[in-house]
Amino acid sequence: MKLNYLTKGLSTIGRWIATTLFCVSAFTFVWQGAYFSNTTALASQNQILIASRDAADQAQEAASETKGKSKGFVENTKDFVKDAAKSNASKVDNATDNDNPIARKAKSDAATIQERAEEDAAKTEKAIDKNVGAVQRTIENIKDAFSN
Repeated sequence: MKLNYLTKGLSTIGRWIATTLFCVSAFTFVWQGAYFSNTTALASQNQILIASRDAADQAQEAASETKGKSKGFVENTKDFVKDAAKSNASKVDNATDNDNPIARKAKSDAATIQERAEEDAAKTEKAIDKNVGAVQRTIENIKDAFSN
């Protein structure tokens, strides 16, 4: 069946109306679910301070703990890399003559790797200190802002 000009226009308008209603109802359900899922919090007479001093202290303790764990991880990784470099150099040394150029190169590479491991670990620890310091300063600023 071939649609005439009037029914084709009505069909198009009907599809637009149906799509619009669907989108509006979807937005309404999402909005209602996201903002009004906990109505008891809206009706509560008690004022709850979000950034309490206890929460700030806990955040600072967590930051310090994370800093310690991160530095420990960096130290363990540095030691692991240095041990691997020493082990590989000794394996090459055992497989070749002591005065072999390959053995000397392996020892030189091991020394370079150990030196780089020390440098990288120092840079990483410095970055950890800087980042955790920034977090702790931010927490202090928030505590100061809410204490006034």
